[in-house]
Amino acid sequence: MRLLLARIPQIVITLALLSLAAWLAIGLMPGDPASLALMSDPRLTAEDVARLRALHGLDQPLMQRYLAWATGLARGEFGYSRLFAQPVTAVLWPALRSTLVLVGLSVVIAAGIGIALGALAALRPRAAALVDALSLLAQSTPSFWLGILLIIFFAVHLGWLPAGGLPGEGQPGWMFLILPVATIAFGQMAAYARHAAAALTEALRQPWARSARARGASDRQVLWRHALPNAGVPLLTLLALDAGSLVSGALVTETVFARPGMGKLLFDSVMGNDYNLALLALLLVALMTMLATLAADVAQHWLDPRLGEG
Repeated sequence: MRLLLARIPQIVITLALLSLAAWLAIGLMPGDPASLALMSDPRLTAEDVARLRALHGLDQPLMQRYLAWATGLARGEFGYSRLFAQPVTAVLWPALRSTLVLVGLSVVIAAGIGIALGALAALRPRAAALVDALSLLAQSTPSFWLGILLIIFFAVHLGWLPAGGLPGEGQPGWMFLILPVATIAFGQMAAYARHAAAALTEALRQPWARSARARGASDRQVLWRHALPNAGVPLLTLLALDAGSLVSGALVTETVFARPGMGKLLFDSVMGNDYNLALLALLLVALMTMLATLAADVAQHWLDPRLGEG
């Protein structure tokens, strides 16, 4: 509880400062929606552009516009997306849900396989070289190249799986997740394997591990019952960083497989000069990252109460 009370104000302050910095960066860029409207429709006159600026408050000072936007946001007024001509919430939530499903499955699979490979390397030193080679291969493989390769083999050549997009009516949704999840999980697996191997190897060298073996516990029992909980703190940190960063970092995979998600939405909103949508998408991604980190910190304190001492 003490951790939550300390971190929640930090999250609120960080989001406020991030929103201010992003607002200033966007506001100081040349051009605004009214100027873009003039460029797209030559029939507009300078008077029309002036009326548009006054209508949307673009003729006000930058800080005054930010305070009005932030006040509306605090009241739950998220505004509209100029790019999609819809309320921002109608655009954000489907994209967030799609990305969370994709990222959640990818992280769980990557962590499961990676920790299993790390445990194998810790228990069987002869297998450590093979695990290192596989981790190096996974870490050095570009995600866009792997995604295209999987599409060519499984979708084009074999015809087993769809190449991308979203399921239509009557189509199973899980088939459209296999290839993008495999693409992300393969690259993330390497970090879990290497961290797990190092942490578990170090844990198995501790005196309490030798004591457990002396009491008759097998190597597997020592590993899963004793070593893994003690090595869980750095793995949880890695898990939180992955879960948070992939919410926006899945842009390449979402683009290759034509999946609408937060990464692609953030990119499209910036390129389309949809400032309101871009700002809210950025804040939502930052909030998800900080919440994932907070969840990892809570889990770490639960696994090792000594972290809360002092």
